Amino acid sequence: MSSHKKTFARLGMAAKGAVYCIIGILTAMAAFGQGGQKAGSTGALQYLTKQPFGQALLILMGLGLLGYVFWRFYQTFANPKNLSNDFKGYAMRVAYFISGLLYGGLAVYAFKLAFSGGSSSSSSLTSTLLSGSNGDTIALIVGIGTGIKAIYDLYRAYSGKYREEVQETGMNSKEQKLLINSGKFGHTSRGIVFALMAYLTIRSGLNSSNNISTQTDAFSYIQNEFGSIALGFVAIGLIGYGIYMFIKAKYPSIAVR
Repeated sequence: MSSHKKTFARLGMAAKGAVYCIIGILTAMAAFGQGGQKAGSTGALQYLTKQPFGQALLILMGLGLLGYVFWRFYQTFANPKNLSNDFKGYAMRVAYFISGLLYGGLAVYAFKLAFSGGSSSSSSLTSTLLSGSNGDTIALIVGIGTGIKAIYDLYRAYSGKYREEVQETGMNSKEQKLLINSGKFGHTSRGIVFALMAYLTIRSGLNSSNNISTQTDAFSYIQNEFGSIALGFVAIGLIGYGIYMFIKAKYPSIAVR
């Protein structure tokens, strides 16, 4: 990978980290009664529209997210990790591809917000798919896929696999400690959120409600069932995940081909 492409990929990782930091900060503020709002990825981008130089921030965020899309597609097609040609290897590459598509959609949403004066809808395609006769099946498939993602995030948190994506040789002891704490806490919180999104989506599919739950839905469920303090801890964990992505952007373990 050329230095320019590597820089673009690192910009993408930083942009993803920024999105999670905004999500975590806004949700933590809401949980502790300090303003804010329970916000998912689209909510984080909508927050930027209200800030000074909001249009410029959204354009920069959109470009950054395209860098992350590039990185995911590079992992899919160039296979820099030399994933084996078996079920596990192909499953990982499919997961990278789907992640690229999702963040591509988020990048498009950022550009739409930037050039539409801060008003845009991100759910029209999803609503169309779920309104069909196979809406419950689609909801179940999405829920199961989200559940698998939740399990994988929790596995990464407690196996230490997240550290394999960071080049630790150039880090000092404080940075390494921050990596371990933010990576473990961040992946745990993200795993919890994805698990609840999976649960709510599968429940919806089984009840023929045909609704794909979002991060915001998961936050509301945590607050309603476990209280604001629990929501605050999860939100802080998502800030930790954002910090982990910043560290990963600074010290990426990117294979060069």
